[in-house]
Amino acid sequence: MRRFHLVLKPDKEDHGYTVIVPSLPGCVTEGDTVEEAIANAKEAIALYMDLLTEQGEDIPEDADAVITTVEV
Repeated sequence: MRRFHLVLKPDKEDHGYTVIVPSLPGCVTEGDTVEEAIANAKEAIALYMDLLTEQGEDIPEDADAVITTVEV
């Protein structure tokens, strides 16, 4: 079992959530609720890892994520 950080971004137009997995480039999904978005992310991560395994590539380790705010 592996652990991955998720970034959930509210989608104000569709009233759902977009989920990004920073350690897995291109691994993005969405859901109508936080719970659905997380469940979809688990499925997307599993499929992503399966694809990497099939291609003989290593599965990246999850990097510690830091989320901060800046004013510009």
